[in-house]
Amino acid sequence: MIFDDELSPRQQREIEKALGETIKVIDRTALILDIFASHARTREGAVQVELAQYEYRLPRLTRAWTHLARQSGGRAGGASGGVGVRGPGETQLEVDRREIGRRITFLKRELEDIAKHRDQHRAQRKQSSTPVVALVGYTNAGKSTLLNALADADVLAEDKLFATLDPTTRRVQLPSDRLALFSDTVGFIQKLPTMLVAAFRSTLEEVTEADLLVHVVDLSHPNMEEQFSAVEEVLEELGAGDKTVVVALNKLDRFNLHDPVQVAQVQAALDEYPGAVAVSAINGRGLPELLVAIDAALRHHMPRIDVLIPYSHGELVALMHEHGVVESEEHTERGTHMVGRLPTELTGRYLHYWSNPLLA
Repeated sequence: MIFDDELSPRQQREIEKALGETIKVIDRTALILDIFASHARTREGAVQVELAQYEYRLPRLTRAWTHLARQSGGRAGGASGGVGVRGPGETQLEVDRREIGRRITFLKRELEDIAKHRDQHRAQRKQSSTPVVALVGYTNAGKSTLLNALADADVLAEDKLFATLDPTTRRVQLPSDRLALFSDTVGFIQKLPTMLVAAFRSTLEEVTEADLLVHVVDLSHPNMEEQFSAVEEVLEELGAGDKTVVVALNKLDRFNLHDPVQVAQVQAALDEYPGAVAVSAINGRGLPELLVAIDAALRHHMPRIDVLIPYSHGELVALMHEHGVVESEEHTERGTHMVGRLPTELTGRYLHYWSNPLLA
């Protein structure tokens, strides 16, 4: 019997007692953990899932060992006897709790090491000033397929829940010729268990550290609005609710665009989410428009600069072309006059060359 909610250990124990030992009782969290465990492919994914499983099972160990306590009787000296008060079932329970406690401590240390490596990679990405775009969305919305289409990559993409557990990052060239790093993330669901959010903290930090989020929505799903809201709630929980978001209404290929009724459905969704782009990660429809929207959103958040760079510092001109957006460029007697936008972390290199000192 599967419950579409999280059961407390006491609730689970009482339900099992009422149903009998032949019926297995599984709650929402246990089912999700089982799915996660079957999809964990990397060491990080396996550690995160194992930690969440142990933390889920620890308070439920009493249920697992009650049959031993009953078999041993618990009191060898009878109802009032003082000898053998602790039955072997209870002893085994305490042993298991200690072992699981040690394992949890070990796994948390491993995750801390993994998080340090992730922090180093993020620091390197920030130094390179390459913008990071995180693909977020409800599970099975098509994030991995979209990443494959945008980056010409080979990320695992399957029609099943939580096919992606570990974030995958690929380079994508934007219409402005800038490069951006696109990260695929674990799919969200309604009522995401708290322990999963905690165990996958290092993975989900890809979302909080990103410069821009692309919310991938399954346009063909009958519960699209509920899924959209569920993802927004998880983003709020992660502290990423104020991030700039571009909405990609995916799976446009499932609509007959020659049918006025289905065209009206797509248009209604576009009207409901202003600025959204309807795309198909399968046939590529709408992807150029999506990249233009992403490029514009990233550009909007870069500070505008107006600088006059001496010819002796041509590397700053090259840097502007590589990491910024050049709106105008003019070669004058004193140097190269450039107007455009640049990532915040690079603007300090241009402080001495502002064309208008009042803007510095």
